[in-house]
Amino acid sequence: MITVSNLDLIFSDKKIFEDVNIKFIPGNCYGVIGANGSGKSTFLKILSGDKESTRGDIIIEKGNRMAVLKQDHYEYDDFGVIETVIMGHKRLFDIMKEKEELYARDPFTDEDGMKSAELEIEFAELDGWNAEVEAEKLLNGLKVNSDNFDKKMSEVIGQDKVKILLAQALFGDPDILLLDEPTNHLDFEAIDWLENFLLDFDKTVITVSHDRHFLNKVCTHMVDIDYYAVKLYPGNYDFWKQSSELAQRLMLASNKKKEDKIKELKAFIARFSANASKSSQATSRKKSLEKINLDEIVPSSRKYPFVGFDIERNLGKDVLAVENLSASFEGKKIFENVSFVVSRDDKVAITGKDDLTKTLLLKVLEGEVEPDTGTIKWGQTVTHSLLPLDNTDYFIDPKLSLIDWLRQYSKDPHESYIRGFLGRMLFSGDQVFKKVQYLSGGEKMRCMLSKLMLSEVNTLLMDQPTNHLDLESISSVNTGLKEYKGSLLLISHDHRLLNTVTNKVVEVGDLGSYTFEGSFDNFLGSEKAKEQVLKLYKD
Repeated sequence: MITVSNLDLIFSDKKIFEDVNIKFIPGNCYGVIGANGSGKSTFLKILSGDKESTRGDIIIEKGNRMAVLKQDHYEYDDFGVIETVIMGHKRLFDIMKEKEELYARDPFTDEDGMKSAELEIEFAELDGWNAEVEAEKLLNGLKVNSDNFDKKMSEVIGQDKVKILLAQALFGDPDILLLDEPTNHLDFEAIDWLENFLLDFDKTVITVSHDRHFLNKVCTHMVDIDYYAVKLYPGNYDFWKQSSELAQRLMLASNKKKEDKIKELKAFIARFSANASKSSQATSRKKSLEKINLDEIVPSSRKYPFVGFDIERNLGKDVLAVENLSASFEGKKIFENVSFVVSRDDKVAITGKDDLTKTLLLKVLEGEVEPDTGTIKWGQTVTHSLLPLDNTDYFIDPKLSLIDWLRQYSKDPHESYIRGFLGRMLFSGDQVFKKVQYLSGGEKMRCMLSKLMLSEVNTLLMDQPTNHLDLESISSVNTGLKEYKGSLLLISHDHRLLNTVTNKVVEVGDLGSYTFEGSFDNFLGSEKAKEQVLKLYKD
């Protein structure tokens, strides 16, 4: 258990949060949410001891071991993969190294013998003899190829490094798990494994995530950082969001309507409480929800940008036909024999094990990269535009302010129009004069979405449109794409976005492609799809 008492984090020019009092109890998974810059990751760093608070105490129950997901992907480059995973249990790893050093001594003294005997006892108590086997089990669960097990971390590709560091955090059955964006860069198979691991984990988990599907599946409580306060709510992300929105409407309602709104909120709590039986932590969650007090639900101060894509010209029946397409990157063949068709009303999830493959495909379709072989035929009525994965080149002009930057892409150059458009994307007042080279990742993404909205094309190609965005902006993107009347080709790691927006899946592998008609969840659950997908990869 972790007890947080009277915690403040206040800088000379900025208050992050103050007077935080929370208990984190074993058996629960806590999702930490808040707008970008609210202090979510900082809160985790204070809990782990990596950062000092201004005031307050963090008390961890005696004997509890804490594990933290590391963010530095190069920290362990000089170590082996299995060794890196075992390092997640510091005491066990230290014993292993101390044993190696003792047994290498020559001469080996009686004192060395006594010390090694003590270490062997502690080693056995920590289940050290099974350490390598347990490390390999975690890596297998996360779908890290066994060819990597004997490599050094410096020899492993970035996507697998993420999984290895996650395995490190999970290794050795820690009492407390701190996970900052644990699903970042994971494929959906690995995310599913992690979700099931955490559902069966009976200790304390505290996680920061922008993945709504993940928060809904694993979390029993939400820790909301808002109004400079940190408050605890029972239930998962959807429950918090919907109850907060109801509370917002209640606060704004006239006195005459307040009683009806209170009834609506109570009915919602009762309905959600009943549905909590679907969760593996159903009993404790249901009890918590039944006890919730209306006064505990506070409206959020966070704002949602408006994301809406109009189209200038309606689509005809035929949108895109791709046949036997292949392409290379830096002299290496990335994909081949890719064929699929996009028709009017199709919103297509582009999936695959390798992010480069998917990104390259969209660049080829947009005409930014020439294919090696194959044909691409766009329909006569189609207008299309790409939201790229890397938008760096769009923001390199040091002279451009935000308002001047967006004016380049607008049919209406008047400042009042541009200001109004930027206001809907949460840029207001003097913010519109900020130089674009100083924008944050999330601000740049909102700018790129604005550019795309102004284009009014009838077919969108989007590569990771929720990258760097907070949960509110992600929700707005989700809504905007659901309501979009054109066709869509979408690459995303956001499970909910794919499942609620797309109606077709095209998996792209090394050796070809496979088209699945239906929702993303149905694709993931289809045994036939799994068999076909396996054929697309060399190993």
